[in-house]
Amino acid sequence: MLLDTASMYFRAFFGVPEILAPDGKTPVNAVRGLMDFISRLVDEYRPSDLVCCWDNDWRPQWRVDLLPTYKTHRVVEEVASAPDIEQVPDPLQVQVPLILEVLAAFGIPVVGADGYEADDVIGTLATGAGQPVDVVTGDRDLFQVVDDAADVRVLYIARGISRHERVTNDWVRDKYGVDARQYADYATLRGDASDGLPGVKGVGDKTAATLLGRFGDMAGIIAAAQDPASDMGPGPRGKIKAAADYLAVAPQVVAVARDLDLPRTGYALPRTPADPDRVLALAQQWNLSGPAERLVNALAG
Repeated sequence: MLLDTASMYFRAFFGVPEILAPDGKTPVNAVRGLMDFISRLVDEYRPSDLVCCWDNDWRPQWRVDLLPTYKTHRVVEEVASAPDIEQVPDPLQVQVPLILEVLAAFGIPVVGADGYEADDVIGTLATGAGQPVDVVTGDRDLFQVVDDAADVRVLYIARGISRHERVTNDWVRDKYGVDARQYADYATLRGDASDGLPGVKGVGDKTAATLLGRFGDMAGIIAAAQDPASDMGPGPRGKIKAAADYLAVAPQVVAVARDLDLPRTGYALPRTPADPDRVLALAQQWNLSGPAERLVNALAG
């Protein structure tokens, strides 16, 4: 089970009412919510391995170099020698270090890669895993890793953990009219404002799905647009040709990395906390006793 950790703690922050630590000022709702999310998922699915995938860089410079609009609307401050500063509510930002402390105390692996996003860590660990993989996320970007043949699916939590959906290739095809392997090209064509992807002007969901259904992938679509003998209509042909510069770089931005140099072992689900005394201390200091007890019980099975 691969967790898109930031996606989960953002949803915990906005979905769980404000709860303060005993100091009367530090919010802990995102920490508590994430712990309970993990407990519920472990209870329901009993994964053999569990990884909290981390954004070491939420907006990698190499993606920005290819597409300057990438996530630009979320930037608070650009930093030359480090990841840009993301727009994160202060009451959530103060909880992120505590989340890391709690995960470490429980012995739940946190895995990131410098210069890459959690999506890239997920893409790498989900590819060639040699066992079934569940990817937990509230973001559609990761539908591209769904692979029925390799038993990789997404547990989509956009509507909440209790109402999550099990995303398979049929689910993607029913909803979007494309196969999961085509989803990255589909997103590139139609655009995604949440990631700063402008898309191809005049190409929406239906046209994107139709083009992929007829021409297979982005390379096939571009080749057909450039080929006067192809049966691509003049409208789509003109739009694809007009977006040539965007289409030359956007697919690399949208596609998750699948070949990062990451360990493939050491992710076994801990049955007991790695540091029980630290778990107890954190629970007492930060008003986490209930979630901590639930997570201990969930891990123990």
